[in-house]
Amino acid sequence: MTEQTTHPEIPDRYRYAVIPHIMVDDAAAAIDFYRRAFGAREDIRIDAPSGGILHAEITIGRSVLMLGDASVAEAEGGSFAAPTSLGGGTSVTLHVYVPDVDSLAKQAAAAGAEILQPPKDMFHGDRTVILKDPSGHMWVFLTHVEDVPEEELRRRLAAVG
Repeated sequence: MTEQTTHPEIPDRYRYAVIPHIMVDDAAAAIDFYRRAFGAREDIRIDAPSGGILHAEITIGRSVLMLGDASVAEAEGGSFAAPTSLGGGTSVTLHVYVPDVDSLAKQAAAAGAEILQPPKDMFHGDRTVILKDPSGHMWVFLTHVEDVPEEELRRRLAAVG
């Protein structure tokens, strides 16, 4: 596939990304959490005629995230589910690079995130924290520390086990 730089049919904000779209039990509360924990900016909010949020978009750093209430009638027709309805598990982890993963981890914990792995330097060259948000979604925030050549990456991975 050849990358082209001008696609009038693709808005600039979506041009070079797969945009995650998560469903939650309370989108308004999730947006508030993401604002406090990750410094998110709310860009779009479309209320559902039946109540709740049908669709919202936030920006965390330079990453766009779409979200909505899984319980709104318009979403239920699409068989969307929040992690809580799946027994608390999720099949997706959201990765976001940030300038200072340590500060973000402190901010997220203060806002109510569950820190699953405190910030630490990883074999792949990134300082990484893994957390779960109150809606049950898994997040990995990373700060790039060093470029690791593929051969060295394999050596480090083998050493880790």
